Amino acid sequence: MTQPVTISTQGGIATVTIDNPPVNALSQAVRQGLADAVPQTEADADVRAVVLLCAGRTFIAGADVREFGQTPQKPHLPDVIDMIEGATKPWIAALHGTALGGGLEVALGCRFRLADPSARLGLPEVNLGLIPGAGGTVRLPRLVGASAALEMIAGGKMVSADKALAMGLVDRIVDGDLTQAALEFAKAEALDKVATPLMARDVAQPDSDKWEAQKAAIAKRARGQNSPLAAITALENALALPADQALAKERELFFQLKDDPQSLALRHIFFAERSAGKMPCLKGVKPRPFDEIGVIGGGTMGAGIVAACLLAGLRVVMLERDDDSLGAGQERVQITLAQSHKRGLIDADTLMRMQGNFSGATDYAALGNADLVIEAVFEDMAVKKDVFTRLDVATRPDAVLATNTSYLDIAEIAGAVADPSRVLGLHFFSPAYIMKLLEIVHPPKVADDVLATGFALAKRLGKIAVPAGVCDGFIGNRIMSAYRRECDYMLEDGALPQDVDAAMRDFGFAMGIFAMQDMAGLDIAWAMRKRQAATRPADMRYVDIPDQLCEMGRFGRKTGAGWYDYSSDPKGAPDPLVEGIITKASADKGITRQPLSADEIMGRIIAVMQSEGRKILDEGIAQSPEAIDVVMVNGYGFPRWRGGPMFMAGME
Repeated sequence: MTQPVTISTQGGIATVTIDNPPVNALSQAVRQGLADAVPQTEADADVRAVVLLCAGRTFIAGADVREFGQTPQKPHLPDVIDMIEGATKPWIAALHGTALGGGLEVALGCRFRLADPSARLGLPEVNLGLIPGAGGTVRLPRLVGASAALEMIAGGKMVSADKALAMGLVDRIVDGDLTQAALEFAKAEALDKVATPLMARDVAQPDSDKWEAQKAAIAKRARGQNSPLAAITALENALALPADQALAKERELFFQLKDDPQSLALRHIFFAERSAGKMPCLKGVKPRPFDEIGVIGGGTMGAGIVAACLLAGLRVVMLERDDDSLGAGQERVQITLAQSHKRGLIDADTLMRMQGNFSGATDYAALGNADLVIEAVFEDMAVKKDVFTRLDVATRPDAVLATNTSYLDIAEIAGAVADPSRVLGLHFFSPAYIMKLLEIVHPPKVADDVLATGFALAKRLGKIAVPAGVCDGFIGNRIMSAYRRECDYMLEDGALPQDVDAAMRDFGFAMGIFAMQDMAGLDIAWAMRKRQAATRPADMRYVDIPDQLCEMGRFGRKTGAGWYDYSSDPKGAPDPLVEGIITKASADKGITRQPLSADEIMGRIIAVMQSEGRKILDEGIAQSPEAIDVVMVNGYGFPRWRGGPMFMAGME
């Protein structure tokens, strides 16, 4: 077996190379190789400095996920980093790709850090319910300051090489050959520069008021998640205690969090997101090529899909019914691209290139060269079938046709074309250029390579793809419809919209169901209910309170009133008129209203989610319980740190 860590020496500089594909994870063998490299290079009289490199596409991208849940094996990473930091011969880390988690902690143990311009650095442990456990919370604030360190650790997001240089996280950005530059730096500069080990440095105290404000913002953003709060504790230990004591406290916190149910839930979602999109039937199936995308519809969803495709480097043609609608849709896309440029996500040249890749039309003939067309028009079967009838004539026979329907029967839509095998569902979530989830709906007659193309597009767009079978609402909307009905039942039983929404926020949702409906527009669900009225079982309990609101023109924020009143409070205020409608509805049905506690409210919501989830599994709509959790977490705001409703069912 090839050793994952090798050492070579030339001109007085030792090169320690980690080669542990695919991402140079810190397995036990890698840790042992690094631990062996320190005394070997220290004992070599010819070695004056050490360059730490990684083979392949990335620097160390973190821990070895195969070791998650196992008893830690020696050498432990904190001990290895202590050895590197304590070496008398300076180590220089050459960073490319990603330096994440333990990988960045190893780099912090080195005396110097050089980075490729495309490198990204981060301590994302908080996303797994953890904090850095190998000195990250102690060394990082001594290098970049407490505030910057807290934002990186509690936020869990990566920083670019440019930002890392600006904040002092790396010493230099290298254009050209990173290895050669690191070797030259080691020979010419590393021995002459004074680089006190980070553990031996003082840490500057942050401005008290700004620090308290930063902590309060993080606590608010955490919404019940423990690890961001633990990050605050660890950083405050680093500010108040000697470095060695702060390191010991960090390790204690790390192990406490490792056994926390929240960390188990977050690790569950981490692995579920990587497995939910795999379909055995597609193994070895080659997707159809796609370079030019057609998008029909320039509304909020259509414009969002266009922006997502442009940001992924694709050429896009937007089709609308008339010039005015097309102009409005193009303006929506241009605003999104401009915002991406303003936020630094794309540079000026990229913005111009994307604008050049974007065109609009009002004639279906403009889609004649499209490799894949996505329909994003009004949620009406007749309208969508008409669109697909036109697409069947206008597009190439090998072009993939996709519908962005949220509820409708895709098999029926596919029947509008001569070859239904080229039709699939791509259910985006709004805003489509931000939301990560993409439900890929497979009607019975879809071809495997068409389905594979949907997954390839999802990967190109940076989406988390989850396959779903055909049913009303697929996975996510079907579950949401079920628990929304339960929330309506609770209104008649004794709760008020603000009670339900508060319970959901306390549980960890960013927004409650009624506030969310107001934001999306009550008329959307109203149209669906009217469509389903003819097939609704006669004995099914039906709550007409939302129908009454819609009949009054209360469609939510866009009309100034829905479940809440927005006339004087942009966030929405409880409305006595709505409460009157609710209490009358209860009285009309002879229901004696009883107050519901937050636990009772959430108990009913979660139970319905789980019940509907089991039906979805039984019917083969979802491949696994993990797939359902991925959908609910990434598309419907279910608290990530709770793992998803199906995970919670397994924990009961």
